[in-house]
Amino acid sequence: MSLLKGLRILDLSTVLMGPYASQILGDYGADVIKVESPEGDVVRQIGPSRHADMGPLFLNVNRSKRDIALNLKQPEGRAAILELVKTVDVLVTNIRPRAMARLGLSYEDLAGLNPRLIYAALVGYGQSGPYANRPAYDDLIQGGSCISHGFVRAGGKPAYVPAAIADRIVGMAGVNAILAAVVERTTSGKGQKIEIPMFETMISMIMGDHMGGLTYDPPLDEGGYARHLSPDRRPYQTQDGYVCALIYTDGHWRRFFEAIGRTDIPETDERFASFANRMANIDFVYATLGQIVRTKTTAKWLEIFERADVPAMPMHSYESVFEDPHLKATGFFETVDHPTEGRLRQMAVPVSFSRTPVKPQRLAPRLGEHGPEILAEAGFTDSEIAALQDNGALRVAIED
Repeated sequence: MSLLKGLRILDLSTVLMGPYASQILGDYGADVIKVESPEGDVVRQIGPSRHADMGPLFLNVNRSKRDIALNLKQPEGRAAILELVKTVDVLVTNIRPRAMARLGLSYEDLAGLNPRLIYAALVGYGQSGPYANRPAYDDLIQGGSCISHGFVRAGGKPAYVPAAIADRIVGMAGVNAILAAVVERTTSGKGQKIEIPMFETMISMIMGDHMGGLTYDPPLDEGGYARHLSPDRRPYQTQDGYVCALIYTDGHWRRFFEAIGRTDIPETDERFASFANRMANIDFVYATLGQIVRTKTTAKWLEIFERADVPAMPMHSYESVFEDPHLKATGFFETVDHPTEGRLRQMAVPVSFSRTPVKPQRLAPRLGEHGPEILAEAGFTDSEIAALQDNGALRVAIED
C-alpha cells in the first residue's frame, strides 16, 4: 500500500517548481498526470541527451508521472482537460493566473465541475500585491529574497546560489500545502484554492535566519546572522584539497584543540573561550581556523575530526559524490533501464517510512506517452481520442 494511493493529481505545471512538487507526490504513490503542450515542457531541451526532448533535468524532475500532450488553446483540448478535472483530487499549476483565466482554467472556472478539487497555484508573488502579475524565475526570487545581498554582506559580489533553490524550496512548500488541504478535506468534504508564492516563501526562509536586530522596533542592528555572513565561513583549504567542518559548541572546540595539541589557545585568547565570545569574533575565529587547517591533508583532518567527534564532511564535486561511501551503503544512487533512454542513474526518494516503503512509481515519460489511456479512463471512446489526435488537440508519443 503506497502512501498516497488513490490520490489523483492533474499537473499543469512546467519547468521546475511545479514539476518538482508533483514528482514528490508521485514518488509517494499519487497518480500524477502531467499535461504538456504539443511542443513539450521546455526543460526537455536542457542538458545533454541521447534523444531529443529527453534531457537530464526533465528526467530528474518528472518521474512517477504519466504524460498527456494537449493543445489547451483549441476548444477540443480544453474540453478534454475539463473532463479530466472531474476525475482528479488536485490540480497543480505554476502558469500565471491571468493565463489560466484566459484558458478558462481558473479555480472559479473549475470548482463547479469538481467541488472537492484542491487547486494548488504555485505563483511568483502573492496575488493581493502589486507584483501579482509579474513573471518570476529562480534568479529573480534569489535576488529579491536577499540571497544575493548575503553574498555582499559576506564580503563578495552579488551572486546567485548555483542551483535552482527557490524553485525547489517553494515546490516542497507546495507539497506541504497540498497535503494539508487533502487532510482538511477528509473532514470538510470540500476542495479549495491554495496559493503558494515564491517571493513570500523565500523571504520567510531567508529572513528567518537574518532578521537579527531588525526583529525589534526600533531595530537593534541592520540584520544578518554574523556566523552565516562571515567571509571565512566556507570549506577550509587543506594541504591537498578542501574539507567542510563546523566546530560549533564548547565541546567541539575543546576536543578540537585537544586533538591538535593546542589547548593553550582558548586559555590565552579569550576570543575562543566561550560560545558568546566566538560569535562576537566570528571572522577572527574562522580565519584562524582556516590557517590551522592548511597544515594537514584532507584525509588527516577527516580522521582528526572523526576522532574528536567534530562534525565534518569532504567537499564533494558533482562527480565524487557518486563515490561517497554513505550514499553507496544506503543505495541512494541506482542504475535503471529507461525504455527509450537506456541506462540511467536515478536518485532514491530520500525520505523513508517504516511501514510503507517509497520508490519512484515510473521513469520520466515521453511527450504524450500515456495520452490515449488517460483519456480512456476519463470515458473517451477510441473514435473520440482519434479525432482529438487528427485535429491536433492531442499529440501521442511516436514509437521508435
